[in-house]
Order: sequence, then C-alpha cells, then structure tokens
Amino acid sequence: MSKTERLLQLIQDLSQLNGPSGQESSVRDYIIAQIKNYASYRVDALGNIIAEKKGDARPSVKIMLDAHMDEVGVIVTTIRPDGLLQFETVGGIGVDALFGKRIAFDKTKGVIGGLPLHLLSSDQKQRYPSLSNLYIDIGCTTQEQAQQLVSVGDMGVFDSQFTLFGDGFMKAKALDDRVGCAILIDMIQSDLPYDMTFTFTVREEVGLVGAKTAAFQVQPQVALVLETTTAADVAGSTELNRVCALKNGVVVSFMDRATLYHKDLYDFSFKIAKRNGIAIQSKNAVAGGNNAGAIHGIGGGIPTLALSLPCRYLHSPSCVIHEFDLLATAKMTKYLSIALASGEKFAETL
Repeated sequence: MSKTERLLQLIQDLSQLNGPSGQESSVRDYIIAQIKNYASYRVDALGNIIAEKKGDARPSVKIMLDAHMDEVGVIVTTIRPDGLLQFETVGGIGVDALFGKRIAFDKTKGVIGGLPLHLLSSDQKQRYPSLSNLYIDIGCTTQEQAQQLVSVGDMGVFDSQFTLFGDGFMKAKALDDRVGCAILIDMIQSDLPYDMTFTFTVREEVGLVGAKTAAFQVQPQVALVLETTTAADVAGSTELNRVCALKNGVVVSFMDRATLYHKDLYDFSFKIAKRNGIAIQSKNAVAGGNNAGAIHGIGGGIPTLALSLPCRYLHSPSCVIHEFDLLATAKMTKYLSIALASGEKFAETL
C-alpha cells in the first residue's frame, strides 16, 4: 500500500467515527489500536493520548506534534412535547450549515428543520433563521417516544459519508481534525531519526482545553500543530479574500484569533519547504484559531507553528480537501520536525 493509500484509508476510517468534544472515546480507541505497536503511550485524565515515539537518536530539541480528536456537533437541550428536539451547537457551526442536515445520535438519526418557506414573512426570507428557531426531527410525535431514543445532554454529529470525487478531492465530516490525526498516525508508524512526542488531544472545539493540559505535561521546546483551515477559493471570492486555496500546498499562519505565531519559526518553515520541494502557502487572513493558542503560552513559553490543510466548507457535513495538500502537509510535518529536533537553529535568541 502506498503512502497516499495509507493516508486515505486512515482519513476514511477516522472521519466515519463519531467524536464530538468531550466524547472522543471511539476516535481515541482507533488511534491507540493504530499506534500501540509503534510507540509507548498514556491517556491522561481528560482523555488526551500522549505518545512517545522512539527514533534512532535523542533529539537536541524536544518536539511535540499535536492534532485534536474532537469534532463539532450538537447537544440536546430540550425534548419538546411534540417530540422535536431543541439544541445548541458544540463548537463553532454557522446556522447556514445546519438547516436540513442529517444528525446522528447513538441510538437514532434525525434531520435539522425549521419553519417551511411558505410560512416565513418577507423579512424572514431574507435572513438565516436563528438557532432557537431550528429543531431536530427524529421521527417522534410525543415527548415520551423521543425520550426512548435521546436524553437531554446527548450529543450528535453530522451524518455524512467519506467520498472521493473529481481529480483528487475528498469530502467527509470531521476532516477538522481527523486529517491531522491521520498524518500523525502515519508518522508514528514510520521510522524516525529522533525521538518525538505526539499528542492527540480532546475538546479543541470548545476552548482548546486538551492541548493546554497535554502541553503542560509534555513541556516541549517547540510544538507543531496539525490542523485544517478555511479555504475560500470558491465562486465569488477574489485573490484578496480567499484566505488560502486547495492544490496550493500546506498552509502556515502568521497570526490568527488565538495566536501570534513565532516569526522566526514561521520564516523557517518556508526555508524547509524550499529545501525539500514542498508546496507551501500563507494563510492570508487573521481569523479562526487552533490548539496553538493554548500551547504557546504554557510554562515559560513554547515556540509554536500551525501546519494546516486548506479545507472548503469547514465545520459542515461536507468538508473538502485535496490529495495534493494532504501529501504536502505530511511531507512538511516530517521534514520540519526533523530539522527542529536535530537542533537546526531557527532563531538566534533560542
């Protein structure tokens, strides 16, 4: 099996698992099954996996590579007398990504609905409905029926299948961040020149919670965060607002809403990409955030960089990435981490 085939199989398997924030056990079990013969590991009190992979030598610089296991979802807040479910989102999901979408719970499935078009006022037709005006229909007509299938506090996720389409494109739910998990699993399963620490963290979508505790335990000297990030390379966008683009390679950020990235490490990533023939692009917007926001401020401070795949329709049932960017990000993760572990200087002050 080629590297591409291995990565695609891992992504397919991981994306089909249901693991909303705080309920990542099925994802965690799968990852452990994949890495247990290649690395030592432990699971902390929150559910993070902290894996130690032995390489050929001890590193000059301790590296932590991170990807989060959780995905966005919904949580039931009320079971109505008519059997419909009121809900809130778990993580950042736009209302535009919810209406009419299928949702999977442990015991049942449902569809997100709201008032039909012919009952909306002229003003309402011009706006997305508010979250409070949406509900989940699980096919029940009474509260008693619905209570046999779900309870208040139950979480659901988008019900969506992994699909390959077009020229190297793939779509699925939860590519944020099961793609990052797949890249790290593949790396653990390979031979490495240096010892490295890998963390598969929980609850990123609800406040970067797991990464904070994992980084506190690991105390790395440098951290790399594997993620996906919003690509706006679609109809109606321009060069100025597309953020990043599919088929242009790995994305590195200089700043987002959670992190002002280490400038020398950011510049160093372009040096490593050029040296190894890796397609690379900047995230040309200060938006979003990821586990770097928690990791870089731990202890005495940790130089941190996010390596992301460009992804269309993020936090939806149909996240879309491209094989070219997948391979570029996997290659970048390997070569950048090796360069850092070897002690190659990226900043004179460190």
